[in-house]
Amino acid sequence: MNSVIRIGTRESELAVWQATLVKNMLAESGYESTLVYIKSDGDVDLKTPLYEMGVQGIFTKSLDIALLNGSIELAVHSMKDVPTQLPTGIVQAAVLKRGNYRDLFVFKNAEDFSEDSIHKPGSLFESPVATSSIRRKAQWLNRYPGTVMENLRGNVNSRMRKLSESNWTGAIFAAAGLERIGLRPAHSVELDWMLPAPAQGAIMVVGRANEAYVLEAAATLHDELTATCTRIERDFLRELMGGCSTPISALAIIENDTVHFQGSILSIDGTQKAIIEKQIPLQQVEDAGKQLAIELLQNGGKVIADSFKNAR
Repeated sequence: MNSVIRIGTRESELAVWQATLVKNMLAESGYESTLVYIKSDGDVDLKTPLYEMGVQGIFTKSLDIALLNGSIELAVHSMKDVPTQLPTGIVQAAVLKRGNYRDLFVFKNAEDFSEDSIHKPGSLFESPVATSSIRRKAQWLNRYPGTVMENLRGNVNSRMRKLSESNWTGAIFAAAGLERIGLRPAHSVELDWMLPAPAQGAIMVVGRANEAYVLEAAATLHDELTATCTRIERDFLRELMGGCSTPISALAIIENDTVHFQGSILSIDGTQKAIIEKQIPLQQVEDAGKQLAIELLQNGGKVIADSFKNAR
């Protein structure tokens, strides 16, 4: 094969930033690479809410096709966008060290900025709050019932522009996305009460299963601690049969050889919520994500999960 590794990326500034990071890291390990720009279905339809598009992998499918037809050797994704089941012939080549996993509330107007109001349950928001994520919507409504929620689609840059042109109180973003491209404004606050999407803040690199040279190169980028945490979170998600259309959250953090896990599933309107919190010895995490999901289902989660299955 060509010794120059072709890295596929979406065209948004954030996606290119992430792919460029991978390119630079490969260079530090002695591998030459170049970027190939590919438009995804999720970038084309910017109006339909993600949970109404009805498919998983809306941001990854075009890159998967490019991988399988040989147009690229690696693809770089925000890991939270990657379906838990990769297509046949495609494998996880590396998981980079995780960035900020928190969600962020950005106020439209700096003068409205108030950490007190955003952290106080039951606060009233007279103007709408925007997000494209059903998970963020459900958790927000659980904490602030009655808030009018608006759909907000597009890349990070266009969503920030739409916020500035809106009549909204503010909008919810992934902190890592804004921070990576230098767009996090001063009038923003991390939502430490909002559980993130599984693998939020992590970057996954995927490649073809039979490309030994490419997989060897990508392996030099791999962070095992992040891979362990995100595997637990994604196994939890898979067992609950969730995707972008289900309000499922999960966060695993490793401290002192112990995994601290939090997970939840909510109804879309935020009125129903099942949560689980566990501490697991690091040496016992092999099947942890699945077992945690089963325990959640047995303790109030099944009713909520079944409501989504019955609605399909």
